[in-house]
Amino acid sequence: MNGKIFSVAPMMDWTDRHCRAFHRTLTRRALLYTEMVTAQAILHGDRPRLLGFDPVEQPVALQLGGSDPAMLAKAARIGEDYGYDEINLNVGCPSDRVQSGRFGACLMLEPQLVAESMAAMIAAVSVPVTLKCRIGVDDQDPETSLFTLVDACAAAGVTTVAVHARKAWLQGLSPKENRDVPPLDYPLVYRLKRERPTLTVIINGGIADLDQTEAHLEHVDGVMLGRAAYHDPGLLGEVDRRLFGEGGDVDPATAVEAYRPYLAARLAEGISLASMTRHMLGLFAGQPGARAWRRVLTTGSVKAGAGLEVLDLALDQLAQAATRIEAAA
Repeated sequence: MNGKIFSVAPMMDWTDRHCRAFHRTLTRRALLYTEMVTAQAILHGDRPRLLGFDPVEQPVALQLGGSDPAMLAKAARIGEDYGYDEINLNVGCPSDRVQSGRFGACLMLEPQLVAESMAAMIAAVSVPVTLKCRIGVDDQDPETSLFTLVDACAAAGVTTVAVHARKAWLQGLSPKENRDVPPLDYPLVYRLKRERPTLTVIINGGIADLDQTEAHLEHVDGVMLGRAAYHDPGLLGEVDRRLFGEGGDVDPATAVEAYRPYLAARLAEGISLASMTRHMLGLFAGQPGARAWRRVLTTGSVKAGAGLEVLDLALDQLAQAATRIEAAA
């Protein structure tokens, strides 16, 4: 399975630089993604804030939003200059804000524009340029819309596509509902790989754990895990061994210790503890004492001047709660 790809999906408000640095303590092999950043923001905004990242996060991909080929090409070049290992175009986000800006899932309706955008970015950079899309939007026939978009982009030079295996409903469903309500169609993504065998196809959407990941990898080249990886990050500690045959598992306590130097460095820069530890709340999910861990981190990290002592207290409360639970069993 060494030729396979595993990644943590780009997720707005979640996969920021602190989240990625934390996830990297659990897996060396996973490809990590930024939150979506619009090309316009990169061209006109605070680039160090939008694009800055710690080298410990690599390999890391920059996900762009936009529909102007020239702007996307410039933004891609800036991203490459910042050191990103891949540039990805978002053609899957269904939010109203994204639609009003003419990017995200609504671009499923404009496959030629997407292809022109991909061609412009490919010409602008030397790192891989990839696509993340849905299988269709609204009343589109997915068997037509997915293949039309992918074929147009392949003709423009795209070799890798990540497919969220459900439609996006642009009218009548919230972004949250769009993650759950439209039915998943994994067989259609499998078919895309069968009928376009030279294309690297990564599947995304509703995948809950590494057992399901391994099952999907029998049909496609890669798996992208989103909410499951965020809410139960401990599963990332098994990725390198189970999917790539490398090393042993990384247990949650080891990940906490590995993250500690990063936390200390950012605290010294004035970054709040809560903005970093919020990504760790699910680390001990399903284990004795997990509730105590979450409680201490949630309440302690938001206090003025909170530092690493909160982490130590959370670990201590976790251990004490686990001891009590085991003694009562």
